[in-house]
Amino acid sequence: MIRVVIADDHPVVRSGLRQIATLGPEIEVVGEAATGEEALQQVASTGADVLLCDVTMPGPGIFPLLTQLRDTHPAVRVLVLSIHPEDQYAVRLLRAGAAGYLNKDRSPEELVEAIRRVHARRRYISVQLAEALAARIGLEPMAAPHEALSNREFDVLCRLGAGLSVKEVAEALGLSSKTVSTYRVRLREKMQFRTNADLVRYVNGRGLVP
Repeated sequence: MIRVVIADDHPVVRSGLRQIATLGPEIEVVGEAATGEEALQQVASTGADVLLCDVTMPGPGIFPLLTQLRDTHPAVRVLVLSIHPEDQYAVRLLRAGAAGYLNKDRSPEELVEAIRRVHARRRYISVQLAEALAARIGLEPMAAPHEALSNREFDVLCRLGAGLSVKEVAEALGLSSKTVSTYRVRLREKMQFRTNADLVRYVNGRGLVP
C-alpha cells in the first residue's frame, strides 16, 4: 500500500483529495493535517510514504517544511499541490526537495498517477510544464530577478506582493515583524524596487500570486 498524508488548511479540500486519492486501490490515506507542524507530526506518527501538501498552508512555509522533512524523514516523498503558476513555482520547489508538483486544476486521474510516480522514486511534473521548460531552454539569456532570491526571500516576496501586511507575513511564517521588514528592505535593494508598490506590481506582473 502507498500510505498518504494529506495536508491542506481547508477541510473541504482535504475531504475531496481523500476521495480522489483512494481512487487508486493501492493508496491509503493514513492522516490529515491543517498546518505545516501538523503535517510533520502526521508523517512521523503514521509512517507515511507520500505527503500530499498544499503550497500555502499556515506554518513555517513550504520551503522550511521541505527542509525539515529532508532532514528528519528523507524517505518521505512530497507532492506539492498549488494554484500558483507551474512555471514560477515548480522548479524552485523541486530544487528544495519536493518530488513532484501538480496544479489543482488537473484531473483526479492525474493526481492518482502523480502519487504513484513519486512513490516509485520518480519526479512528477505535468506534460504541459515539461514542454514549457523544454521550449525555454536557450531562449532566456538572463534569469528573472526573483529566481536569484533565496527560498525564504521568495516566499516573503510573494506574500508581500499578494497584499499581505508585514504583520500578516510575520504571523504566517512564524517570524517577527522586524525580520519581515528587514527582508522587505533587502528585496527592494536586490531587485531595485523604488517603492513597495513596485514590489507588488512585479509580483502580480510575473504571475507569482494566484
